[in-house]
Amino acid sequence: MRKPRQFSSPTIQAASRTAHRDCKKQFMPTPEPTISPLRDCRFRAEYILLRAIVGFVRLFPLETATGISARVWRILAPHLARKRHDRALDNIAIAFPEMPPTERQRIVLCHWENLGRVMVETMQLDRLISDPDRIQITSTAVFSRYQDKLGPAIGISLHMGNWELAAWPLTETKANPAAVYRSVNNPYVDEYLRAQRATLYPGGLFGRGKVEGDHGDDQRTARAITDFVRRGGRLGMVCDLYDRKGIAVPFFGKPAKTQAIAAMIARRLGTRIWLSRCIRVDQQSRFHIEIVELKVPRTANRSADITWIMTEMQKQFEVWIEEYPEQWMWSNRRWS
Repeated sequence: MRKPRQFSSPTIQAASRTAHRDCKKQFMPTPEPTISPLRDCRFRAEYILLRAIVGFVRLFPLETATGISARVWRILAPHLARKRHDRALDNIAIAFPEMPPTERQRIVLCHWENLGRVMVETMQLDRLISDPDRIQITSTAVFSRYQDKLGPAIGISLHMGNWELAAWPLTETKANPAAVYRSVNNPYVDEYLRAQRATLYPGGLFGRGKVEGDHGDDQRTARAITDFVRRGGRLGMVCDLYDRKGIAVPFFGKPAKTQAIAAMIARRLGTRIWLSRCIRVDQQSRFHIEIVELKVPRTANRSADITWIMTEMQKQFEVWIEEYPEQWMWSNRRWS
């Protein structure tokens, strides 16, 4: 198996700066004349409302705010988001067909609590990551082995715990990671959310999906992130959602179309893959980050290599979900 090319620190930094500049140029939206004045007013009102909510939440200590939010989400979400609640129950039934209905209901309610905590943690992300005692990297062997000689890499996670923090090992090593995220249609909100994540992802953010006034597409994002990794960048992304254009691989015994771009880039460039999960500790805003290295095969059969990478990735996700089912986002669409 061919080893990934090693890049010097100046090369990594230059690639990160270039990619960050390109990312801002291509994906940092500002309202254009294509947005009607009425719609622009609506976007501005939504942005002002969001900032007001964030300001209110930040009046409280982190643990107090997350505790309140968790209780509110547990009570209200099953009723206000009935479709997603039912989807969560259906997804658990697929993954754990032998599980009693009462246990499925318990897990879904805990999953809503976790999402309530994540919402507040996103609004106080700067405070969370500034406290070194809140995040612990438990896979010290893997982390230490590559800390100073990582080279280009892709970190892949799933929506577990607070998944935003799954890329923390890359940030901690001063690797200037970038990430792929789902864009928000409101350009003011989208730009604000990007800014809030700047410390966690100093390499920039690559948006998937449409932002009002921006005419980008997912293919452009795919080209941009491939180029970013090729130049020595470190990229973070989640790969546990249904993707209608993805490749179907088994997930809890049922085919699930999954985003293939990470496996394709790693196979093409010979890039190292880190699988990472974020585990919430004792229902607090404290986390353990676990890393598993996934070997990237490069045989003569490119398609089989990509499918193998994706299959092994989902197998690892299954193991992690079975261990902490309350912390995975069951309400997301996973199967068609």
